[in-house]
Amino acid sequence: MAGANDRHVVPSEAGGWDVKKPGASRASSHHDTQAEAISRGREIVHNAGGGELVIHGTDGKVRDSDTIPPGNDPVPPRDKR
Repeated sequence: MAGANDRHVVPSEAGGWDVKKPGASRASSHHDTQAEAISRGREIVHNAGGGELVIHGTDGKVRDSDTIPPGNDPVPPRDKR
């Protein structure tokens, strides 16, 4: 279930990487590298009150996701360092 603050880092058709809200026609931001897009995506989600950042690979498939605080991680890590 997608939250209102969730964002996806996806490859852009024009080259580079976009940060997009699910269902949006335009990108929230565009970047030359995936690392820059991930960093900006984390900022956007955090500033919006927390949620999920879903990271896609160059093939468009999901390769990772990250819960940004104060979001609620459905599967929190077990280690309590």
